[in-house]
Amino acid sequence: MQSGWLNRALEVLPKGGRVTGGLAVGATTPLLLRGAAPTVGWAPAALPQADDDTASRLIDLYNHRDPALATALSQGLKLEKTAFGDDMKPKPGINNVGVMRQVSRGAAKLMAVDDGPRIAALAFDGWDTHANEGGPVGRLAQLLSGLDGALGELESGLGERWRDTVVVVATEFGRTARINGTEGTDHGTGTIALLAGGAVNGGRVIADWPGLKASNLHEGRDLAPTSDLRAALKGVLGDHLGLSERLLAERVFPDSAQVKPMQGLLG
Repeated sequence: MQSGWLNRALEVLPKGGRVTGGLAVGATTPLLLRGAAPTVGWAPAALPQADDDTASRLIDLYNHRDPALATALSQGLKLEKTAFGDDMKPKPGINNVGVMRQVSRGAAKLMAVDDGPRIAALAFDGWDTHANEGGPVGRLAQLLSGLDGALGELESGLGERWRDTVVVVATEFGRTARINGTEGTDHGTGTIALLAGGAVNGGRVIADWPGLKASNLHEGRDLAPTSDLRAALKGVLGDHLGLSERLLAERVFPDSAQVKPMQGLLG
């Protein structure tokens, strides 16, 4: 398909509701948010920003030559003004872990304002740990620390809105159950998804744990999948955004009627 599931969910939301579009955070729009539904993109800039006088002159020029471009520029500048502050300016030597926190801080600022977006997608790279994955102090541990910090930035930045928030942390592939020759793990099958936010009925692990014995591994190498990620996503979209099971099965995740939404994920 030419669209992502979150964009398709935006398409089928009731018209005139509070959610009118999505926020794509990062250098490119994450695949799950691409499609026909309106989205706006934002990413922390690594280059110095144009001053206000330059920006206003450009808008005036575009108003005479290309009104649509002028509107897009105005919207982009509004986003930038909301998201950026002294704490969001590029810092020398900032690593991937720091970027995760910085991006989440800006996204929270945008979503916390009264007329801000209510649905966003953030994509964090660097998780393809084929080598030097490490243990408690290795590369993966650092990435998980950055993810923890990113969730903390969302919670603090959203303030009172956090209690109505659901965050889904997911990946498109798992890792192998065994370490490879370069002290990493290769692409696997089974993986996990994390739910966070004040609206989540948390503190639980929902799974049928297959075990790590050789006889229990999928194709002798991977953690065996026991749940369909679409079931969890359907449960969130149904309970949080009010999408019907029919819309979820036909429009958001086409041809997935056999995958039933997980129940009781939200409080």
